[in-house]
Amino acid sequence: MRCGPNSTRSRIIGIPSLYISEREVERLLSIDDAIVAVEESLMHRANARATNQHRERAVGGRDVYVNTMLGADYALGAHGFKTYTVASGVYRFFVYLYDSETSALLAIVEANKLGQLRTGAATGVATRLMANAAARDVAIIGTGFQARSQLAAVAKVRSIKRVRVFSPTPEKREAYAREISGVLGIEVDPVDSARAAVEGADIVVTITSSREPVLCGEWLEPGAHVVAAGGADPYIREIDDLTVQRADLIVVDDRAQAQIEAGELTMPAERGLVLWEQMHELWQLVGGEVAARASANDITLFKSLGMALWDIAAAKLVYDRAVGSGAGRPLPG
Repeated sequence: MRCGPNSTRSRIIGIPSLYISEREVERLLSIDDAIVAVEESLMHRANARATNQHRERAVGGRDVYVNTMLGADYALGAHGFKTYTVASGVYRFFVYLYDSETSALLAIVEANKLGQLRTGAATGVATRLMANAAARDVAIIGTGFQARSQLAAVAKVRSIKRVRVFSPTPEKREAYAREISGVLGIEVDPVDSARAAVEGADIVVTITSSREPVLCGEWLEPGAHVVAAGGADPYIREIDDLTVQRADLIVVDDRAQAQIEAGELTMPAERGLVLWEQMHELWQLVGGEVAARASANDITLFKSLGMALWDIAAAKLVYDRAVGSGAGRPLPG
């Protein structure tokens, strides 16, 4: 064993440092696992045993962006960051995971799939806490990569009987309906307007890249639970002002981040239509500090932007399973 500044503590104490690929993440992490990991990380946050720092963004050139998110979960003994780049519309995600006791690098995890699952998982956690127990009818607006885990997570926490899906492109909504019906064994109907999807729904999920609202508050039924999981930009919003105003409870994942990135909330807040002080963070519901609803007719809203804390929790689970199963490849050092 080498001595001196080039030796690594991970080798000294026997902790393997791994590179874990997308394919391995997909094999090692399920939506059920992700829901548990996200909820436990939020409980750790509620017990002051975890912390999260909001996303930082930098422009790396023409149509090139670099983003970084930091988190630490003291209960897991892990910390780290997720970094992702956007170049010409192509996203690449990586989580760097560290052992908090030794500062050893545990893993570099390819995180496109991990991010999809943890984002869906947060919707599952919020829906379990905020939707009416009898909710059965779901509307989803958006059919992209993230839309798969959104519906999968909702189906894990409620006994869904029917889904209506809308995308502006008929081929995409029809393909999504066929795929998800087969995967989840739930009736999924493609419809020709967002309104047709939303009216009568107990749970409404928006997961789009739209710059303008795709959900109007007047369409919502009493008692509806809304998840706005798409935009993360102060100038973009998936839901209109009336949706926000009708909400009896508004929950965000991280208020500091929402005040920077959640256009659905920053725009009405600037006009005095909603106050930041009336909003809560998801960990407060998980920890029991805040009740989700006072009555079955309450309309509830969860605005999801994504937290590094979730990435750390999911990556730690993947890492532990990789070590146990011999997955991943050793990092040089």
